Amino acid sequence: MLFNKKIAFIGAGNMGEALLGGLLTAKLTDPANIIATDIRPERLQDLQNKWKIRTSLDNRQAAQDADVILLCVKPQTISEVLAQLKGIIRGEQLVISILAGITTDTITYALTGKNPVVRAMPNIPAVVQTAATAICMGKFAQEEHRLIATRIFQSIGQVEVVAETQMDVVTGLSGSGPSYIYMIIEALSDGGVLMGLPRDVATRLASQTVLGSARLVQETRIHPAVLRDQVTTPGGTAIAAIKELEASGLRPMLIRAVETATRRSKELSELLKQENGLE
Repeated sequence: MLFNKKIAFIGAGNMGEALLGGLLTAKLTDPANIIATDIRPERLQDLQNKWKIRTSLDNRQAAQDADVILLCVKPQTISEVLAQLKGIIRGEQLVISILAGITTDTITYALTGKNPVVRAMPNIPAVVQTAATAICMGKFAQEEHRLIATRIFQSIGQVEVVAETQMDVVTGLSGSGPSYIYMIIEALSDGGVLMGLPRDVATRLASQTVLGSARLVQETRIHPAVLRDQVTTPGGTAIAAIKELEASGLRPMLIRAVETATRRSKELSELLKQENGLE
């Protein structure tokens, strides 16, 4: 599906490198098929040395011969990048965007008006190939484009297909979600230190507890509430702690966090459109 396709990464920051690294580590393509761009020559030299890919400072040159173009730049620069690409993009080229807040229609009509576009929202664990990524299809994207995008993002973790109207929710849940989990790990570690554990031991135990608990949900597909009950013995330590968490409002607090982040994502999307003249 991917091996013979030429892939251009427009922007090669942390997420761009995570994606190209995932593809190469999974052996889904050859380094010769990948070209990446960045505004920093030293960054491009590092990528060449590490991954043996081709690089360029010129977005137009990189995109011109590609079958798949991944937009991995900052959302604030997208209007400039789309203007650079407009004259050379062909209608059959697949464009995949990881830009928060920029819709598939915006990208389609800023280019040729008919390109297949897939929008994706991976999260930061992509750096260690354990991302949660949601993708949605633009109006000209077909099943073959969904399959290509899915395979690319599966190289860095799990993929869900959603409606584009749900992408702000995805941003609030899995896009911003790692920050919530980091706070939980930090708080658990603090609790361990308070009760006498060394910091490094407490942090390792806390992070492994979160990792293992999530893995159990994924692999057993048992509802989290059922798994929670399985470790909650009558009169035991877990039920005493759960009582405290419920009294402190942990559950509604996390729900509100997702709700607030979703609303902010919608606000930022509108601001980005206005600032980039993409309305």
